Amino acid sequence: MTLVIDQVTKRYQDFTAVDQLSFTIKKGEIFGLIGQNGAGKTTTFRMILDLQETTEGDITWNEQPMNKVNRDILGYLPEERGIFPTMAVEEQLYFFGILRGWTKKDLKKEVDYWIKRFDLEDKRKAKAETLSKGNQQKVQLIASFIHQPEFLILDEPFSGLDPVNRQLLMNAILFLKEKGTTILFSSHQMDNVEELCDHLCVLKKGASLFTGSLLDLKEQYGKIKLSIRSELEESQLNALPGVKRVKKTKDGYTLLLENELYGEQLFQILGKGKYMEKFSMDYLSLDEIFKDLVGGEHV
Repeated sequence: MTLVIDQVTKRYQDFTAVDQLSFTIKKGEIFGLIGQNGAGKTTTFRMILDLQETTEGDITWNEQPMNKVNRDILGYLPEERGIFPTMAVEEQLYFFGILRGWTKKDLKKEVDYWIKRFDLEDKRKAKAETLSKGNQQKVQLIASFIHQPEFLILDEPFSGLDPVNRQLLMNAILFLKEKGTTILFSSHQMDNVEELCDHLCVLKKGASLFTGSLLDLKEQYGKIKLSIRSELEESQLNALPGVKRVKKTKDGYTLLLENELYGEQLFQILGKGKYMEKFSMDYLSLDEIFKDLVGGEHV
C-alpha cells in the first residue's frame, strides 16, 4: 500500500497554494510534511483526503485515485480540533468508530485499550468540555484511529502538549507504525519530526525544497557543528581556519564550520597533539537546517 503524490498543484485564482509537489509514502512509514504557516501543508492534506480537488497532478493510494478509495481506510486529525463538548469521552469514541462502520461490540476492546493507555480511565464518563486541553487532544487522536485506518494523517498532533502527554502520543504513533499503519504528519516542533520520521518533505510557499530521508538532508550540510572545550577566547576561535561562527555554551563552545573537512586541521591546532577533554563534530539539528532552508537564517 503506497501513497503517491505526483506533480500536484493547487491554485486559487492567482494564488498557488501547492506547486508541483511530488513524494511517495510506503506502507508502515512515518512521513513528515514540514513548513512555515501557509506553506501548503493543510491544503495538501485536504487534497489527499479528497476534500479538495487538485488543479493539476494525481494522488493515488495503492495505484487507485483517492476518490475511488474506501474512506474507512483513512484517519484524519485536523489542526482545528473537533469533538463534541457535551458528549462523554467513551461515547465520543464509540460514535466515531460506528461512523466508520464498526459495531459497538467490536469497538469495545479498542476503546477500553486506548482509554487505559492514554490514562483516561477516570475521564471515561466525563464530558469533553470539562477536560484539560491535553486530555481533549488525546481523545481526538484516539477518535482519528479508533477504526484502525491503513493511512493516518495527523496535522500538528503535539500542539500545546506538556512533555508527559507528548511522550504518550509519540509512543502511540510508533505503536501504530509497528502495526503497519502508514502515517503522514506535520509539526512545527522539529524534534518531534526528527524523532519520528523515516522521510520528510520541506515545503516553502507550496513548493518542495527537499524530499527524502533525514540523514540525506543532514549529509547535504555535512558534520559542520563542532563542540569543544577550550581555553582560547571567543575572538581567537573566530580567527581559526574554516570557522564561520562561534557560540559560547554552558559547556564550552560550538563552532560552525564552512566544511567538515576543516575538522582534522582544527583538531591539530586546538589539541596540539595532546589529549582534548571535548572535541565532537556532528550534523546540524533538523531545527537548524529548517531555519536555514525556510526561515532564511543562514547557518
